Amino acid sequence: MNKKLDPSVTILDVAREAGVSYSTVSRVLSGYEFVKETTRQKVMEAVERLGYVANQQARSLAGGKSRVIGLLVPGLDNGYIGEIARGIDEELSRFEYDLLLYTTHRDKGKEASYSVRLAKGLADGLLLVVPFLTNTYTETLKAQNFPYVLIDQIDPAAQSSSVECTNWQGAYDLTRYLIELGHTRIGFITGLMGLRNAVDRLEGYRAALLDSGIPYIPELVQEGDYWKDGGYQAASKLLNLAKRPTAIFASNDLSAFGAMEAVRTHGLHIPNDISIVGFDDIPQASLVYPQLTTVRQPLDQMGRVGARLLIDQIEDPERPLRQVVLSTQLIVRDSCRSLK
Repeated sequence: MNKKLDPSVTILDVAREAGVSYSTVSRVLSGYEFVKETTRQKVMEAVERLGYVANQQARSLAGGKSRVIGLLVPGLDNGYIGEIARGIDEELSRFEYDLLLYTTHRDKGKEASYSVRLAKGLADGLLLVVPFLTNTYTETLKAQNFPYVLIDQIDPAAQSSSVECTNWQGAYDLTRYLIELGHTRIGFITGLMGLRNAVDRLEGYRAALLDSGIPYIPELVQEGDYWKDGGYQAASKLLNLAKRPTAIFASNDLSAFGAMEAVRTHGLHIPNDISIVGFDDIPQASLVYPQLTTVRQPLDQMGRVGARLLIDQIEDPERPLRQVVLSTQLIVRDSCRSLK
């Protein structure tokens, strides 16, 4: 007699019960031919004993969770989001969760409404990539005990699970690198200052100047928005100064690409006339000319860690909240020159 279906049983439970890997279980359940018959039998016996529900529709009918994760991102037009989303997707696939994707276009209203909508039963949990946090919807999520994780953003009150990188240290290290090359007049293009990572990168830049005995000059800091056009506009202002900088630090690679375009529009050469650096190390950073010196964030790993934090919350609601910080790495390429 068959055991009653149990929607809480996952493919990992079946793998543990059968003494095989989750990928082996997946191959057996998908009808893959090249699996030993003894292994196939062990897996199917474990499925029978545990009452495993093999697909999302049946799982929902059996009263289980949707096994869908909501993902909110600002947009889909750059490698930064793509790398994070790839890590999320691959990690969720391991645990048989599907993705429901929403793009917010940095609209606070959309961010809030999508979050609340997903919390009403469309998904089991929510991943928010660099969100503009507002108390209204995060408090709603907390009040409903709805699992969510922030990626490349933190909750100042430490009441949310999150994963981010060492933004301050990465900016500090990159600024010190430029200083070691002999640059003392370094322009800086900020990110969106409503985001914690943008503030941390600016503060890392300022701290490196201070530690090197170089004065902070407000006119050398221009506000950007993490987009290419914003980088172009901010760089143009820096290049039009009576005494232009010898290097420009853009707060992300997209802004750096805009800055590179502005430099060329002004008839200047990179790096002979001016050095350009970015932050993130998206795939395009090694494809532009000259190749961009930048700070590498482990974007794929950030996505994986965020997904795993969320799965842990879903499977164990009593688990304490966690804030994970991953290390950055200076990547030296061809877009800078020494003044020494």
